[in-house]
Amino acid sequence: MEQLVFDLAPPEPPSFANFLPGRNAEVLSALARLAAGEATTTGVLVWGAPGAGKSHLLRASVAAASAHGATAAYFADPGTLAATDASTLGAHALVAVDSVDTASADAQARLFTLFNQLQAEGGHLLAASCAPPASLALREDLRSRLGWGLVHELVSLADEDKVAALCAYAQRRGFAIPDDVVRYLLAHGRRDMPTLIGALAALDRHSLAVRRPITVPMIREWLQGDMNLR
Repeated sequence: MEQLVFDLAPPEPPSFANFLPGRNAEVLSALARLAAGEATTTGVLVWGAPGAGKSHLLRASVAAASAHGATAAYFADPGTLAATDASTLGAHALVAVDSVDTASADAQARLFTLFNQLQAEGGHLLAASCAPPASLALREDLRSRLGWGLVHELVSLADEDKVAALCAYAQRRGFAIPDDVVRYLLAHGRRDMPTLIGALAALDRHSLAVRRPITVPMIREWLQGDMNLR
């Protein structure tokens, strides 16, 4: 039953505003500058464990760059670069490529060419991987280029950090959420931050609809009522 709250809470579109930085404030600031066109290096690499928020930040960076009027594109898989005209892509202000550590030999060649094109045009390549450049099993010329610019490790939030970050997020959005509610969500469903933020948004909407504060009993009653309707 508890899992239903996550089913009722589609994740918000990734943005810098709904990324909870924890110990990653420096990374967030660097990517905000990149999206605003203030970066001086061609390449920026963000690496970290699965679930740390790499994809969120790449998509948020592209969204922010587009909001600034720049031409930007996001690729969840380096293999999909082949479907886009290389010369057109090289003229972008920002290209974000996720999971570069999984790139095939052909995708690595395209990434190498893309980096050089963006460098020549004054654009930027934002890449994400599971490990720092020195540990990536990529062709040497591409690996060296990915390490030329800024390299940031994205640190996953511990559960205690998630509690504090989610409470702070709720406060910024204008509603209060007790620690025990956040712990309840952590104990009864997916623990990735986009899903947890989506759950908070759904709880806030329900709280306003029923005119009751967000509490664990309120969540249980809401979920029980939804179960009875199914």
